[in-house]
Amino acid sequence: QVQLVESGGGLVQAGGSLRLSCATSGRTFSSNGMGWFRQAPGKEREFVAAISWSGGSTSYADSVKGRFTISRDNAKNAVYLQMNSLKPEDTAVYYCAVRKSFGATRMPSTYDYWGQGTQVTVSS
Repeated sequence: QVQLVESGGGLVQAGGSLRLSCATSGRTFSSNGMGWFRQAPGKEREFVAAISWSGGSTSYADSVKGRFTISRDNAKNAVYLQMNSLKPEDTAVYYCAVRKSFGATRMPSTYDYWGQGTQVTVSS
């Protein structure tokens, strides 16, 4: 079974940057898509960014466009989320996920495997 482990979260001041990493292991398919989601206290899990298996197609939530960048390294079986110009509203637990198909989808239900999450806290 595929396993995912996030890292790189922490406490940062508004305007700062963080880079999240998600390492995968187990059997994976080169045609899979990967994504990042986040969940703040009292709120539902929401889409942040997604990337196709080739990296040629990406999708971002409107709230993070221009600030966050998703990328992947298939040779390392890893996906990354570079977060710049962070805002207090970005505070949440961030999760990486992988789906069995290739598309960069936005719905959590389309993803098959999830990491444990990493906390990102942005202070004002």
